[in-house]
Amino acid sequence: MNILNALERVRERLQENGARPETLQLVGTIQKTASTPGADRAQVRSVTDLVRRLMRTPVANQNVGVYDDLAVLEEQLEAETAEFVEKKAEEEAKPMPKSRKYYKQLKEKEERENKSEEESRAS
Repeated sequence: MNILNALERVRERLQENGARPETLQLVGTIQKTASTPGADRAQVRSVTDLVRRLMRTPVANQNVGVYDDLAVLEEQLEAETAEFVEKKAEEEAKPMPKSRKYYKQLKEKEERENKSEEESRAS
């Protein structure tokens, strides 16, 4: 994921959560740095990973409020990820109906087996 897109999503989520101005300022500073030529191609694995990196910045370490805002966001993102993974696992575990072709082939196989059993008995 592009870092600028991820930072924008982090900013939006922080604003929704009513984050402190210092936290938004930290994200703005990082956005400004990330938008410089060359740095704008930087990638992050996930928004959660980006939030964790922001939590390790000097600003977050010096200001408990900033750290708390980022920690709340990290917790929300992890909960959403866990919910998504759970739904995906349930979806994959759901039994899928077989096609008509499957049942037709199964019936033909059983008929061939029955026929070969009858021939072996007759011999």
